[in-house]
Amino acid sequence: MNFQKMIVWNKAKELTVMTYKVVRFLPREELYSLSDQMRRAAISIISNIAEGSGRISDKDRRHFLSMARGSTNELHSQLIVSVELEYLTQEQVKPLVNLIDEVRCMLTALINRENYT
Repeated sequence: MNFQKMIVWNKAKELTVMTYKVVRFLPREELYSLSDQMRRAAISIISNIAEGSGRISDKDRRHFLSMARGSTNELHSQLIVSVELEYLTQEQVKPLVNLIDEVRCMLTALINRENYT
């Protein structure tokens, strides 16, 4: 399956771009900690979707989709902390959280399907 044609991968790519843009607002001292972790989590989502789409067995695909879903939770947690620390505002993170929820739901549906290809 061509991962670039998957709706969930395209939504995750949009989330990744949005994440890279929003971390620019974090303080410089967070460059190698929180902002780096947020970028890694976002990249992990699209990377695991892509890798899972290239796997032959359903078990392998589900594993990588589950990893991607876990990374949505990781990114969501980091956004919550960023707001709590007053690095970002609710208005800045709301579009990302909405997209995270959408991607997470799509991944859950794919994982729960018996055969998603």
